[in-house]
Amino acid sequence: MKISLKIFLGYFLLVGLAAWFVLYVFVDEVKPGVRQAMEDTLVDTANVLAELAANDVKTDTIQTGNFAQSLIKYQSHATKANIWGIKKQSADYRVYITDTNGIVIFDSANLALGQDYSKWNDVYLTLKGKYGVRSSPAVIGDEESDTIMYIAAPIKDGGKIIGSLTVAKANRTLLPFIERAQNKIIRWGALLFGLSLIIGVLFTWRFTRKINALRDYAVKITNGEKAAPPTSSNDELTELAKAMQTMRGELDGKQYIQDSVQHLTHELKSPITAIQASLELISPSMPPETQAHFLAQIKTQSNRVQTIIQNMLGLATLEHQQQLQHLTTVNLNDLVQTQITHLTNKAVQNHVLFKFSPLNPIEIQADTFLLGQAIYNLLENALDFSPPNGEINIATETSQTQIKLTVSDMGSGIPDYALDKIFDKFYSLPRPDFSINAGQKSTGLGLNFVQEVVKLHGGSVTLENRPLPNGEVYGAIATITLQKK
Repeated sequence: MKISLKIFLGYFLLVGLAAWFVLYVFVDEVKPGVRQAMEDTLVDTANVLAELAANDVKTDTIQTGNFAQSLIKYQSHATKANIWGIKKQSADYRVYITDTNGIVIFDSANLALGQDYSKWNDVYLTLKGKYGVRSSPAVIGDEESDTIMYIAAPIKDGGKIIGSLTVAKANRTLLPFIERAQNKIIRWGALLFGLSLIIGVLFTWRFTRKINALRDYAVKITNGEKAAPPTSSNDELTELAKAMQTMRGELDGKQYIQDSVQHLTHELKSPITAIQASLELISPSMPPETQAHFLAQIKTQSNRVQTIIQNMLGLATLEHQQQLQHLTTVNLNDLVQTQITHLTNKAVQNHVLFKFSPLNPIEIQADTFLLGQAIYNLLENALDFSPPNGEINIATETSQTQIKLTVSDMGSGIPDYALDKIFDKFYSLPRPDFSINAGQKSTGLGLNFVQEVVKLHGGSVTLENRPLPNGEVYGAIATITLQKK
């Protein structure tokens, strides 16, 4: 099923549910709402009429008194009215009055005069001083017939109840109003439903058109064709197009593979050339010390080739690794101290002092080997660029959310042109003149390895110069930042 059809069906279902709510649930609320309004009106009517009939009931003239005469006149000369488009032609309610025993002593419809209504809720409850109301079928026993609402009010002589007056009105009189409301709701609901469907179709068409443009763009990229990224007013689709454009640049140039091969070739060329030259020059007839020199050169360059290959393979594996495989709880301070111990002999040869005075243990979840190797690379890099009698300061600190490890040296710092390349693969700066390996470059994989390891641990690494107040550079400082979990 196409995504356009899925989106449209989902939208159609949503609109359909909304239409169902409007056309059924809301319509079902109209009837009780109108009946409640009628009940409220009948309560007022019953109480007013009860006050008007009180004197005739007290004097036992309810059949011939002013109340009865006035009601008869009203029923015969009912005012015609047009109520919001619904025409009212006649009086459509019935009034009956009972005595304190519930016997009907007056009935405007002459249907129940003398009958006992004491058991009907409207009369029974009213005579007991409660709110009397009932709704009964127009034809007793026929539940399918129209219903009539009966609202009663007490007739009082001072504070004493001397009877009850009930106003009855058939619920069918409300049908014109209910049907009119239903028709309006259905009409407007149908219009809203139609407009919603049109909007849904347009939205689906516009959205899927942009997705199809992205799909076509991706197909062209895969086929190696030239194509401009599609534009969209949708921020997410625009971001996706930009991401695809970036991917295109990577795929078109095959930059990663080409650069890796070129740099690897370049790095291997120098030690292999040195090995070949030494092999050509060495001979059995030369002095032993000269032979030893060339053999040492061959060994050194062979080790360099091996180091480059091993680092390259290790880094390639690391770059394709999506998550850490061997997480353990490790004390960061102990891990740093272990790497310092590994570099102690080299530090003594270079006359450089490591200064590290941890306070409290800092426990983290990490791959001990990988993180240890990354710390080792940072320390060794600082050692290579530290002058004799220099110091390398290592510090660890923790906050509520982060753990930081800083390594700062007293070297000449990082040239401006190298600041944005220092973590690039195969990029390396020549060792300073005071170094044992003056002028030589490393494999250029160490800092890139550090960056990859720190990324796998969900952190970041920076390397920047340490400026003095007078603006001069005073060494470099590397910072690993890890997030607490």
